[in-house]
Amino acid sequence: MAVKFCIWFILPIALVFCNIEPIWGAPQVPCYFSFGDSLVDNGNNNNLSTLAKVNYPPYGIDFPDGPTGRFTNGRTILDILGQLVGFENYIPPFATATSQDIIKGVNYGSGAAGIRDETSRQMGDRISFNKQLLNHQKVVSKIASLLGSQAAANEYLGRCLYTVVIGSNDYINNYLMPQIYPTSKLYTPAQYAEVLVQQYSQQLMTLYNNGARKIALFGLGPIGCTPAEISTYRTTTCVDSVNAAVQLFNDKLKFLVDDFNRQLTDAKFIYINITSIQSGDPATIGLQILNQPCCKVSETGLCKPGVRPCTFRAIYLFWDSFHPTETVNVLTATRAYNALLPTDAYPMDIRHLVQQ
Repeated sequence: MAVKFCIWFILPIALVFCNIEPIWGAPQVPCYFSFGDSLVDNGNNNNLSTLAKVNYPPYGIDFPDGPTGRFTNGRTILDILGQLVGFENYIPPFATATSQDIIKGVNYGSGAAGIRDETSRQMGDRISFNKQLLNHQKVVSKIASLLGSQAAANEYLGRCLYTVVIGSNDYINNYLMPQIYPTSKLYTPAQYAEVLVQQYSQQLMTLYNNGARKIALFGLGPIGCTPAEISTYRTTTCVDSVNAAVQLFNDKLKFLVDDFNRQLTDAKFIYINITSIQSGDPATIGLQILNQPCCKVSETGLCKPGVRPCTFRAIYLFWDSFHPTETVNVLTATRAYNALLPTDAYPMDIRHLVQQ
């Protein structure tokens, strides 16, 4: 299967085309909390003993502050979503967030993080989803102190936006590494997807019990189309078997959203369908290089420090061997916020979620 990708609009055009106009100083929610992996990490891994950190050039070459720990050339999905819901400043990482910051939200994302605690252990330190939830509990306690009571905190937090972008590493740095992890020997792809979603469900209940009521769950992208997997399988096109395994997880995640919405009637969960968003003709927006990284990568699949990347980054789908360019992040965040197709978000997009 060839790599397929379509970007229908790019900021700032998107803001006009979709009637999305962030009003600085008047965000649509009082705070925004983000959980996940390297797709949203904006600095939490910088001081960890890990191979999964990118606070060096050429990362951040198109970001105003340069290399900050973002695993791309510019903004992340989180950065763009924050702008779309009206925040003037970027949501700070937990590692550096102050007491003044946390009232408007925190980013807990960590490169190499997974749903499973052992995921990515060969990379070194990382903040798993379970650890991110523990960090969030600390923040919730601080917010309760700031607002005067837990009841006041619960009312406040219930109006905030929560996004979770996690699960890719549970495949890339776990199930698809049989030389290190036993999971592929213990579970069929269907069984592994079920085990992952069951654990994810319990973790999301913890998030709910800490006040979250507006929660967007991002499905996994076509991992089999990353340069890393294409290289591993020694092919030039997407690895169908990998994408099929990932789709099993996505299908179960959509059912989980239905289950939560039936059981937790005071909350609203939505599913962001990355497969739908990343489908179509890449030529529509000028993407030409679909299966090679923009930067020169090391054996880890991350950019080599200090080496000049490609000049025309807008025509590349991938920044390094795993992570998309800012152009692709704009597509993903924009269509997650304001769905172009009915299949982009279920049962609603983030724009409607924040109005609930």
